[in-house]
Amino acid sequence: MNWDSIEKIAENVSSGKVTAETLVNKSLAMIDDTKEYNAILSVSKTRALERAREIDAKVKNGEKIGKLAGVPFIAKDNFLTFDTPTTASSHMLENFHAPFQATAIVRLEAAGAIMVAKSNLDSFAHGSSTENSAFGPTLNPSDKSKVPGGSSGGSAAAIALKIAPFALGTDTGGSIRLPASFCGVVGFKPTYGLVSRYGVVAMASSTDVIGPITSTVEDAALVLDVMSGKDQFDGTTIDRDTKTYDGKPTNLNGVKIGVVKEFFSSGIDDEVKKVILDNVERMKAHGAEIIEVSIPSISLSLACYYVLVPAEVSSNLSRYDGQRYGLSDATAKNLDESFEKSRAAGFEAENKRRIMIGTYVLSSGYYDAYYKKAQTVRTKLINEFNKVFEEVNYLVGPTAPMTAFEIGKHVDNQLQMYLADIMTVSANLVGIPSISIPVEKANGMPVGLQLMAPQKADRDLLALAAAIEGQKE
Repeated sequence: MNWDSIEKIAENVSSGKVTAETLVNKSLAMIDDTKEYNAILSVSKTRALERAREIDAKVKNGEKIGKLAGVPFIAKDNFLTFDTPTTASSHMLENFHAPFQATAIVRLEAAGAIMVAKSNLDSFAHGSSTENSAFGPTLNPSDKSKVPGGSSGGSAAAIALKIAPFALGTDTGGSIRLPASFCGVVGFKPTYGLVSRYGVVAMASSTDVIGPITSTVEDAALVLDVMSGKDQFDGTTIDRDTKTYDGKPTNLNGVKIGVVKEFFSSGIDDEVKKVILDNVERMKAHGAEIIEVSIPSISLSLACYYVLVPAEVSSNLSRYDGQRYGLSDATAKNLDESFEKSRAAGFEAENKRRIMIGTYVLSSGYYDAYYKKAQTVRTKLINEFNKVFEEVNYLVGPTAPMTAFEIGKHVDNQLQMYLADIMTVSANLVGIPSISIPVEKANGMPVGLQLMAPQKADRDLLALAAAIEGQKE
């Protein structure tokens, strides 16, 4: 059951052609019909229907509704929301109900959007497959034996399953783009700071980004347009573009697109490589100037990421100690035992692994050898990206070196699991916008084409992605 474009849905609701309540019920029915995929963790039925009826009453009274009037959406379950628990797919927060809502949710609701449910994810967003969820893995809509990617696997699967017109994800090292690639949908990671992170469970504060997962680039742009901009509650937020993010396609004539040489070295699946290079040739045929570029330090980005991010994870997750909120072990006899038992029961294996790695690299005697060196590499990577963007307007490559793999395949081989993010982490380390758009399939599974642009060039990147999206129509 397909959805109209978000713009069309909002127009139909605002004009009275369709009711918001009908749309919410459609979304709720889709949730019931797709339970076997485990994409959804909780449903906000009561509040969603109440809000839908409020919007329908305003339409009848001739009141103006926002640009997302009546549009149902799914929030990843690390966004603080009313009516549903915010679990971050962990036992630690299994029964946590937020006292306020995330800024992104507040802004979407102010524009008339209606949150209908919360989606599954890797616990605390630690993972690339949604297998690390405390509530079981999500299944890939194209093949139930395969993973949907992670950590926003539930959100990407929900869009592929047509549960709602859009979903929210978080991207710390590829967690929007990788599942978008594996599930065959659009996933957009904005410039760092463009969307407020206030009210979202923190993973790594220097790379965490919030973005939309949608069926089309135009839909992603519309959602971004509502969510973006400065927020007094998040000091890392930046000013947005003065023009709207509309996702209208640009002309490719004369646009300089850099093909990142390092993305096509050993390790990439042959069929994925062919699909991406065929699309690059199509860009060239539509007038783009294709230039091979090299970013030497990009090969170090994954190692750099897995030093810096666990260090921030170790710091951010220290607040979950069983004392203030979240799981608390009642059998503990003293404070130390309470810390130990609460954290042992509340965290998944991957959470513990990252806490331990992060604590190690920050510890006395290892700080200079690991953390400080990784920050130096990050600065070098930023300089190399800046230099390349003096030569080209955009960068292109695969979103992932492979298509979705089988559930359980890499559970006991964490290095292979981490390699799924090898092509996405660099954009987070340097803070630039990046998008994954679905192209042709490889190995019978969806493939994502990744595009990157300089910081704050989000609107231009969306226009380019929309043009490339239109090439295959």
